[in-house]
Amino acid sequence: MALTTDFADIHAGSRAAEPTQDYSRYRIVPARHPGRLAGTIFAALVIAAVLYSTFTNPRWGWGVFAEWFFAEPVLVGLGRTLLLTALAAISGSILGTALALARVSKSPLLSGLSWGYIWLLRSIPVIVLLLILNNLGYLYETIRIGVPFTGAVFIDYPTVQLLTPFAAAFLGLTLNQSAFFAEIVRGGILSVDHGQLEAAAALGLPRRRQAFRIVLPQAMRSILPTGFNELIGLAKSTSMVYVLALPELFYTVQVIYRRNLEVIPLLMVATVWYLIIMTALSVAQHYIERYFSKGAVRNPRPLPFQAFFERFRRPLPVLNIATDRIRKIGFHDAAALRAAGGTVRIHGISKSFGSLKVLDDIELNLPAGSVTAILGPSGSGKSTLLRAINHLERVDDGFISVDGELVGYAQKGDTLYELKEKDILKRRADIGMVFQSFNLFPHLTVLENLIEAPIQVRGVGRAQAVQLAQELLARIGLNDKINAYPRQLSGGQQQRVAIARALALKPKVLLFDEPTSALDPELVGEVLDVIKELARTGTTLVIVTHEIGFAREVADTVVFMESGQILEAGPPARIFSEAEHPRTREFLAKVL
Repeated sequence: MALTTDFADIHAGSRAAEPTQDYSRYRIVPARHPGRLAGTIFAALVIAAVLYSTFTNPRWGWGVFAEWFFAEPVLVGLGRTLLLTALAAISGSILGTALALARVSKSPLLSGLSWGYIWLLRSIPVIVLLLILNNLGYLYETIRIGVPFTGAVFIDYPTVQLLTPFAAAFLGLTLNQSAFFAEIVRGGILSVDHGQLEAAAALGLPRRRQAFRIVLPQAMRSILPTGFNELIGLAKSTSMVYVLALPELFYTVQVIYRRNLEVIPLLMVATVWYLIIMTALSVAQHYIERYFSKGAVRNPRPLPFQAFFERFRRPLPVLNIATDRIRKIGFHDAAALRAAGGTVRIHGISKSFGSLKVLDDIELNLPAGSVTAILGPSGSGKSTLLRAINHLERVDDGFISVDGELVGYAQKGDTLYELKEKDILKRRADIGMVFQSFNLFPHLTVLENLIEAPIQVRGVGRAQAVQLAQELLARIGLNDKINAYPRQLSGGQQQRVAIARALALKPKVLLFDEPTSALDPELVGEVLDVIKELARTGTTLVIVTHEIGFAREVADTVVFMESGQILEAGPPARIFSEAEHPRTREFLAKVL
């Protein structure tokens, strides 16, 4: 005989029988941590013993310490130390950043020169470098600047008079600091996700703007901890300039204790001043790191006086259209957001990565205002084709044109001239791209993400760019997120912002690289709804997707790719119902 038990009924019965208890009158006994308590007592005893020994031992000479701590010679030496630290830190950081950018340059000679400088200066001890600079007059009696191989001389000055001990100290510390700082900056640059560079390039931002607005602010998160460590080391390295008989803090203290023989009290004077300098630098580091961590955490703590400075921020302009009305209309109803679609012609392009051919003689014509869905298995070359259209990927053979203008080349008669990067960036503004992993700039707010390219690339005024951004966000239902950072948004919200960012440039062609593949299933629909609305704006859309139902509903043309080739292209009704190529039928049979 089978024995069955209804566990649900048992649990229900036990819950019904269990009396309701009031725990509010119970006394709570905190958990005890005897190990933690023992460690705390031990630390307290060590601190007390050190303090007692330090302040009760008369040989420390605290009276002498108090006498000399604010003495004029010490303060003069301290001022020279601070001046050397500040000047060398600023000049070394600027030179180091330039060296780091040179190291990642595509020019092999410039990159090699930067590497050689860094290798040499990191190899020479600071004290040796200072002595070489101080004796540079022996090697070069005069410093002469003029036109080589001619008699024209603009500057001719004795080296000894020009390179004073202070100048030698400043130059030596700067050269040493720049070599180490260059590698710190380079490490920070390499830590920035490559997708950030691609997103900036896809928006057409100039290279200088990419470096100083997108890459370096994000790199600062990696640069600052090590950079401030170097800065603190620099402040202490100023003590080495005593070899130049330059009276900075440590040299001044040495001179004094050699006269009065009070070595320990005078060394403590220097030590305490160095502690004060390091403490000030550490506090500055803390707040600077917090400033550059914008967007890195979901709930950042406000900076000191942030609420006060918020009062002086320019308020956002008020929309001319009521928000509730904006939510009801689509992109196709707003004349200010519509852009004329461009005709895309792909002429026999091929692309290889080493021995792997990812695009093989691709031919494709996409009419203006059309919606093209590109399907195919992973590794078939879909994303590479998309990236080739806006020249993020340079092809080996063939050409791509948008509205008759070649992407990446200028035509003069029967000759094609390859464009420089700055000219390619300008043309790329007409070919927007939405990435699979969003690639929003995490250190910029939603508003800043949207207005960056229109202002820098299109030359739009800030007020007009903000107005357009507000309208775009209202149409995707995110106008309440205008001051949020990307990390504070869901995946679907981030992708909708990425679409709005691309639309802010009013491109002729809009490329989507698997826009829903990084999203949870429940978020896919909200992104697809936005793309459906875009399909009616007249902008030419090219979408790499695995969403077969979406492609059937929205696309005018469906392209099937495999092994870098287009096996079949045609209207959705024919491709999904009567595909001609057997590989297309096999693929669709698995995914439909």
